[in-house]
Amino acid sequence: MLLLIAIANVSWHLWGHPTGLMSAHPTDGGPLDTALAAVSLVFIDGRIYPMFAFLFGYGMVQFARSRGTRGFPDRIVDRMLLRRHLWLLVFGFVHALLLFNGDILGAYGLTGLILGAALFRRSDKALRITSWVLAGALLLFALGGLVIGLLMLLLPAEVQEEISRSTEAGGSITDMISGQSNYALAALIRAGMWIGTTIGSVLMLTIPLAMVLGWIAARRGLLDDPAAHRRTLVRIAVWGIAIGALGGLPTALAFTGVLPVPAMNSWMLSGFDQLTGVAGGAGYAAAFGLLALRIGSRPGRITAAVAGVGRRSLSFYLLQSVLFAPLLTAWGFGLGQHVGTAIAFAIAVGVWLLSVVIAAVMDARNARGPAERLLRRLTYGPHDPAR
Repeated sequence: MLLLIAIANVSWHLWGHPTGLMSAHPTDGGPLDTALAAVSLVFIDGRIYPMFAFLFGYGMVQFARSRGTRGFPDRIVDRMLLRRHLWLLVFGFVHALLLFNGDILGAYGLTGLILGAALFRRSDKALRITSWVLAGALLLFALGGLVIGLLMLLLPAEVQEEISRSTEAGGSITDMISGQSNYALAALIRAGMWIGTTIGSVLMLTIPLAMVLGWIAARRGLLDDPAAHRRTLVRIAVWGIAIGALGGLPTALAFTGVLPVPAMNSWMLSGFDQLTGVAGGAGYAAAFGLLALRIGSRPGRITAAVAGVGRRSLSFYLLQSVLFAPLLTAWGFGLGQHVGTAIAFAIAVGVWLLSVVIAAVMDARNARGPAERLLRRLTYGPHDPAR
């Protein structure tokens, strides 16, 4: 999963390339670059953040359940979750300020704060109703965007040309962020964008929907005991990944030029892309649950190292930015101007492989991830059972 998020994020560190309005993938690459970007748009972009939101919600239920079995009353557990989500907001802001405006920790923390207070202790029925309401709202947003985009195609040709020129004159969003050679200015831009995108990510409802679905899945124990829920997981994996890919296909076709969508209207597909991305994210989570079932309780050395990355997912998520940003952005070594999608993805794979090696070393030393250790201390406070 961390490999997928590395691939999803690395293109945002590139600069000096033309990009579409709705993605960070350069549009000036060769056939291999274009093909890899299209694959990413179909299977990865817009699917990985909902996947982690789903697992984040799943983890909230596991956290509350395990603390409850240790004798902590609900009010103490809720206070722990409150602190955890508040500190995730702080982690996210610092991450964006120092390295990466595309941080998602803040959105998870803010969503956890809002939904946790409103719904976390509600009944299963209430959560199911909430999930349908959120999905329905996303569908209406998607249909509205599509209708408005189609109506814009009826504008006079000269008006469309003027809008397109204005859109192209705005330049690439990655140039404004990663192409800024002044680190202090780049930090201010990242922090400002993070505030807007964090709030926007919650208002767009994809992360809240994925998180609520994670709560529902955790209450049923789908990933705790995949053997008992194999049939359900197969259905979620097959249908979820298929729906996610189908929803990302129009965006990929528009990116490659196969689907003739004017640049000024490229956003008209984003609603369906986001809605189906939630299904894709849940499908990936289910698929990894099935993979764990196939591996069994005795993983090999490589599999154990990969699992070690997962146990320290927060630390290794942040490590990706620690390596990507100085290497690729203009205020660092500036390599992002000179590489395309294929090389960027290769760098992402290399960073993930390095994470696997580091995780294996940490496993041998029985060491926790530094970010997990800090977040645990801030979350538990005086109630940490390790004390």
